[in-house]
Amino acid sequence: MESFSLILAIVVVTALAFDFTNGFHDTANAMATTISTGALKPKVAVAMSAVLNLVGAFLSVEVANTISKGLVDEAGIRPEVIFAALVGAILWNLLTWLVGLPSSSSHALMGGLIGATVASAGFGAVHGDVLVTKVLIPAIAAPLVAGLAAMLATRLTYRMGKKANGKAAEKGYRAGQIASAGLVSLAHGTNDAQKTMGIITLALVAGGTLAPDSDPPMWVILSAGIAIALGTYLGGWRIIRTMGKGLTDLQPQQGFAAQTSAATVILASSHLGFSLSTTHSVSGSVMGAGLGRKGGVVRWSTATRMFVAWGLTLPAAALVAALAEWVCGFGSWGTAVVAVFLVSSSAAIWKISRREVVDHTNVNDHDGPGEEPSGVVTQAMAAVSPPPAGAVTEEFATIPAPADTAPPAKTTV
Repeated sequence: MESFSLILAIVVVTALAFDFTNGFHDTANAMATTISTGALKPKVAVAMSAVLNLVGAFLSVEVANTISKGLVDEAGIRPEVIFAALVGAILWNLLTWLVGLPSSSSHALMGGLIGATVASAGFGAVHGDVLVTKVLIPAIAAPLVAGLAAMLATRLTYRMGKKANGKAAEKGYRAGQIASAGLVSLAHGTNDAQKTMGIITLALVAGGTLAPDSDPPMWVILSAGIAIALGTYLGGWRIIRTMGKGLTDLQPQQGFAAQTSAATVILASSHLGFSLSTTHSVSGSVMGAGLGRKGGVVRWSTATRMFVAWGLTLPAAALVAALAEWVCGFGSWGTAVVAVFLVSSSAAIWKISRREVVDHTNVNDHDGPGEEPSGVVTQAMAAVSPPPAGAVTEEFATIPAPADTAPPAKTTV
């Protein structure tokens, strides 16, 4: 194993801590729809996802190479810069987890790395072409492509299953949903675990323990896979509730279509080396599946908050990382101050989260922070969409009979 300095050891531990937060922050990507439709019990779902995330970490290193070799100039990076980048990413992950918003851990990491690099070496140390082609364009394209694919797949699924036996078809779709959820978990490990591998490899190059342009060592791949698997098993129940119940109400057919579409997009991007946000892909596919079913709607109030969080992720993480890098620039005591701030802030966020606990026992409750009343757009879409066959609308079910329809009472003369 490489020789380590103290700061390099701190960076590696912090990177694995980020990988852990990435795991529980993004568990919803694979398992939210499976849990919300009842295809799997919550604890079984997260255990399955954890194992497949670990397996997926060993399938490719293309995304890791994009981060360690392509996004920033290795020559201008010090281990302290990477530590500051991780501080920005971890704090953003924890804040969005606290409020139950499915934001991108990938973009938090990218933003942190860009902000810390700019604070240390200037804008010239960031490779703008890689940022645009492999980060920003996929960030916009992924939810659109996944959403469109999921919407079309949902409509095709309902059309093909019109004459199928109801209970048998539902059972089959639940089985298919479990398989597709496993594929998303595998894809998540392939894409997201690599980002931590790339960060650790970049730190090793910056610390002089690896040659430039090196691939991640095996111990880096293994430790990153284990960290993200442990975080996944912990379960990010707050975000699972938002993804499974807050955006739309999914049936097994929709869950199957959403997860299959998202997994296809994620695996294709991993093969091409795109640092794709699995959160964007899965959220887009869930909304597409919601719109693909007749009578299905998307809660645009929740979606709007999510879009705002997406837009803030890169600049917010970059700003925090830049400030952390500035403090680290004062020397060892500055790095110690940043480390204490990270630990104390993380502890404070966890303590606040205990005021309203969300776990596997209440993740599907409808009165949680992820569930919101339908907005104006949702109500309008519901009004013009025909309900499923045989459904009785609440409007007509609750209309009282007119008072004058009762027969007149008999009178005695």
